[in-house]
Order: sequence, then C-alpha cells, then structure tokens
Amino acid sequence: MSQLASSPLKITPVILCGGSGTRLWPLSRSLYPKQFYPLVGEGSLFLQTLMRANNAAIYDLPIVVASQHHQFLVEKEMKAAGLIGQLILEPCARNTTPAITLAALAAMQKNPDAVLLIMPSDHLIEPIADFNDFVQKSLPSALKGELVTFGVTPTRPETGYGYIQRSQDDTDFAKKVLRFVEKPTLEKAEVYLQSGDFLWNSGLFLFQAKAFLEAVKTYQPLILDSCAAAFDVKTGIMDTQVFEKSPSVSIDYGIMEQASNVRVAPLTVNWNDLGSWQALWEVDNRDKDGNTILGDVVTHNVSQSYIRSEGRLVTVVGLEGVIVVESQDAILVASQAASQDVKHIVDTLKLSERPHTRSHSAEERPWGSFKSVDKGERFQVKHITVKPGQKLSLQMHHHRAEHWIVVSGTAKVTRGEEELMVFENQSIYIPCGTKHRLENPGKIPLELIEVQSGPYLGEDDIVRFGDDYGRF
Repeated sequence: MSQLASSPLKITPVILCGGSGTRLWPLSRSLYPKQFYPLVGEGSLFLQTLMRANNAAIYDLPIVVASQHHQFLVEKEMKAAGLIGQLILEPCARNTTPAITLAALAAMQKNPDAVLLIMPSDHLIEPIADFNDFVQKSLPSALKGELVTFGVTPTRPETGYGYIQRSQDDTDFAKKVLRFVEKPTLEKAEVYLQSGDFLWNSGLFLFQAKAFLEAVKTYQPLILDSCAAAFDVKTGIMDTQVFEKSPSVSIDYGIMEQASNVRVAPLTVNWNDLGSWQALWEVDNRDKDGNTILGDVVTHNVSQSYIRSEGRLVTVVGLEGVIVVESQDAILVASQAASQDVKHIVDTLKLSERPHTRSHSAEERPWGSFKSVDKGERFQVKHITVKPGQKLSLQMHHHRAEHWIVVSGTAKVTRGEEELMVFENQSIYIPCGTKHRLENPGKIPLELIEVQSGPYLGEDDIVRFGDDYGRF
C-alpha cells in the first residue's frame, strides 16, 4: 500500500502561472501567454494542469500563483475545472523562488505540515494516473524534509534544457543530486546523454512547505523577508511596493543548487515543457509527410514542418523542416532548428516598443472581449462582445469620442445623466469627456462596432469611476 493510501495527508498542488512563453510567439504574448491556449490536447495548458490535480484522494485544492494581469483568465479556467483554490496575484514578476515562497507561506497558514507539488502551468504530462503514482513514490523523501526535484530521462542531446547529475550509489527512489548543469553545448549534451547519469531538469518539485521555507531562510533571506512582509496570508492582500523589493531569483539557482538536502526522482511518464514550436511539432499529430497542419493551410511538396493558421489562408511550397505560424497581426517563419531563437525576435520587438509582444488585436476581458478591426492616425474600429448580464466600467476618456453601433442583442447605455436602450441596427454617440457605461441586460451576447476618434486612442486613456471587477 502506498504512503498516501495509508495517510490522511493530502498534497497541495502549487501551479506557477506567471510565464510569458516568448518562444511561442506570435501566439503567446505577455497579456495572453501560452498557458491559456489549447495548443495540444483538450483545453488550455493551464486547464490541463489543473485537471492533473483533480484527484481528491491525493490532492488538496490548488494554490495558483499568477500575474495580476492574468487574474480573470485564471479565474475563468479554475471555474471551468471546478477547482476553486487559492489565487495569489503577483504585482510584478520576481521569478520562481519568490512565487513558491508565497505559496509555501499560504500553505503553512492552513497546514504547518503541508507538502507542496510545484507544477508549471504550461507542461504536457501524460498519462495522469502514472504521474500521480510517481508523485506517491517520491513522497517518502519529501516527508523526510528533502527537497525533491523531478528529472526526465534524456532522449536526445538537447541544448535547451538544464541537466541534473544524480548519484548511482543510492537505493532510494529519489537519488542524491551531485550537481546541476546549465544549458550545455551540443558536445556536452551528447556526453551527458551517453553517460546515463544525467536527467533533464523538468521544473517540477515536491517538498514540505516548512523545509522549503527553511532553505529560503538560509540561502535567500531577503526573498523570505520581502514575501513575508508583502503578503498577508490571512487576507490575501499583497503590498506591491514591498514585493517589488524582493530579489528575482529562480528556484534552481537560488535554492536547489545550494541546498544539501536535494534529491532527484526519475520521471517515468511522457513529459514536454512545450517550450518551442519544434516541441509542439514533436508531440502533435503529423501527416504522412511529417507535417503538423492546423487551420486554413494549403501545402505542396512540404515535409517535417509545423504550419498553423489562426484565421487567414496560409500556403507553403517546397520547404522542409520549417515553422510557419500566422496570427491576427503577425506571422512567424523559422527553421525547426532555430525554434529556440524566436525569443530574440521578441526581444527586438520589445526594444522598439512594438505592441505585438504584449497583446493581440483580440483581447479577453472579464465582461467579454474586443477585437481591433482597423486603425488609422485619428481613428480606431473595434468589434466588441459583451456577455449576457455583464457590463463595462463606468468610465470617461479625455482624448477620444466613441460611436457604438449595435449589431445584435440589446445595449443598456449610461451617457452622462441618461440611461438609454439601444437595439439592433441602432447607434449612439459618446462625446469626449462624458461619463459612460455599456451593459448587456439580455440573454444573448451583445455584439457591437465601436468607432473611436480623437488625437490619442490608447487603452490607458480610461478614467474609471466604478467597476464590478475591481479595476481602477
């Protein structure tokens, strides 16, 4: 009988949801990163991670650590999974050590002996039953106060992963770690593969919350002090200014490479961090020519390629081993061999302050969504969808006026002191500087076209006076 079967202890899943997935640009962007996309399998990667922990016999409700920019995306997925655990919102990115420290502090408030299973939100792990069995086999080491990391047996000389060298003179399931190795050259990766002593660093961990916090106290005391001072575990309130002072340090560099009580368990299930388009091509379905084709795509004499269209027709002729990804406002063309280098394109776009790294032309909001249709020097056209029963904030713009044309559904509009009902094929004008609000009182989605005009059309030209979602 397993350790868990004879014990009332339940493991607390901690899901780290703060990554931006730059190597999966142009689909993945900072305001809508890869973990919220259904890239492979059923549902988004984050939803799949939640469902991995949907086993009440083994797991407690999850703790999710995410960026405050993704609050409503996370809450929607947690509701869909039926796992309404604790959500900790980071006001800024400070890497994995502070994120896990926040989760450990929260778990200790509920259970001083809590055991945490740390999972990134964007990995592919299957089958779930085998993974849960693996976690149970790793539990005895965690219960002894050891910090357990999960290592993956290499299948190729991969240069995009870190490596862990394990001891072979060890009878425990989780082996003693001899050293961590940063992403190696191809020559070193080939040596690691042949030796059989090295495992890929998966970014998955299992340990007691108190053991981890003791390690943070020893090796990263400034992080522990900042997190403890910034985060009120009883109310969930975060002090932004205090948290910003925390050092930004990864768990590998800050804790695991320094602590002496670290062990590595050899992960025996299918694992992929889906860190590049090539990785997606490796796990997705391929046709007889070795191609993964998604969306409106026509090819001729193409092989060993990943081609994805999010809307427009994409045609590819006479190429081998390429990646072509079309999104609403950008197209990526790359060789499979250079798939890790997409992040350099993102860095270049950031330096030139291009919006293409931050958001799509279509953006999700808690009340619905909007899509940019056209834009000029002094105008912008958007397609807005408001969910039944939802409403936008009571707001005002300093620099733009708006025309709303209802395409379907019924709009309840607040304009200054007026409240008006606007029906299909009717329109209304909102002058610059006027308080206004848009609401869908009906039972079907409200679809409308918004035409903005003025000298400045940025999303930050919003003064909110009231909001159902706490945005001010």
